[in-house]
Amino acid sequence: MIVDLIEVKPKLNKFKVFMCILILLLLISIPIMFIIKNYQNNKLYNDVDIGLTNETQKEDNNKNDDLQSNEEKDVLQNQEEFQEIPKVTLTENGFQNIKNIYKSEEKIAYLTFDDGPSKTVTPLILDVLRQEDVKATFFVLGSRVELYPELVKQEYEEGHYIANHGYSHIYKDIYSNPQAVLEEYDKTQIAIRQAIGLEDYLCNLFRFPGGSNGGKHNNIKSQAKKVLEENNIAYVDWNALNNDATGESLTKEQMFDKLVETTNGKNSVVILMHDAGDKILTYEILQQVIKYLRDEGYTFKNFYDVIE
Repeated sequence: MIVDLIEVKPKLNKFKVFMCILILLLLISIPIMFIIKNYQNNKLYNDVDIGLTNETQKEDNNKNDDLQSNEEKDVLQNQEEFQEIPKVTLTENGFQNIKNIYKSEEKIAYLTFDDGPSKTVTPLILDVLRQEDVKATFFVLGSRVELYPELVKQEYEEGHYIANHGYSHIYKDIYSNPQAVLEEYDKTQIAIRQAIGLEDYLCNLFRFPGGSNGGKHNNIKSQAKKVLEENNIAYVDWNALNNDATGESLTKEQMFDKLVETTNGKNSVVILMHDAGDKILTYEILQQVIKYLRDEGYTFKNFYDVIE
């Protein structure tokens, strides 16, 4: 009996040891399994997140590519439109065309505006010209170009010819000597270049303040003409006008009547008008002027059509 108990006791001790080891293994394995499962879940989530992030990044990149592509298209389109504007190159033929501008057998009207730009009148005139699909010529003052370069750029980009009217419009300065005329021309040309963003832009066309003939400065003007021609610069006056620069208080009806009177019987008309800030009546009759000239059989051109 004692022997049996002695044999059972070691067996019981072995069993306890086994159970303890099993329990210990279970205790160890449970957290290990939890860690492994957690790691797998995290990896799955991370993979999903990475996938979503990659997809989002792709979408963002695609959007950015689309935006960039659209921006590039806009830039290219603007460049194409900008390149469609003729470049000014004054040839010998161009000089002759200007000298013979009033000898056309066709009925042609050149609308020209002096003394601008101005923030009050110039934008309104541009609106009418755009609506009527008419290209004009603007003889700008350099001092005004420096004040409103964006308007000169708009004129240029809308296909109007940017010509030169000197810098100051102060007679005692511009007509102090023949070289002063060229200096004012050059100063204005620099202002135009900066306004339109073309460093090599050449006006090639000048209008003398007060006209190229007559007045107490006529001798200086005669000498200045030679200086301009030596520098490949043409000049042009006008043979019709609306009298908006007389200084008199005219009505719209009087201005329109003057234009009708001075264009009557002429095939080629270069019409003097102004877009300075006080010339609001010039804007107010402009649509009527364009309609009248069209009804009379005139086609509209600017000096791109002459200087080539």
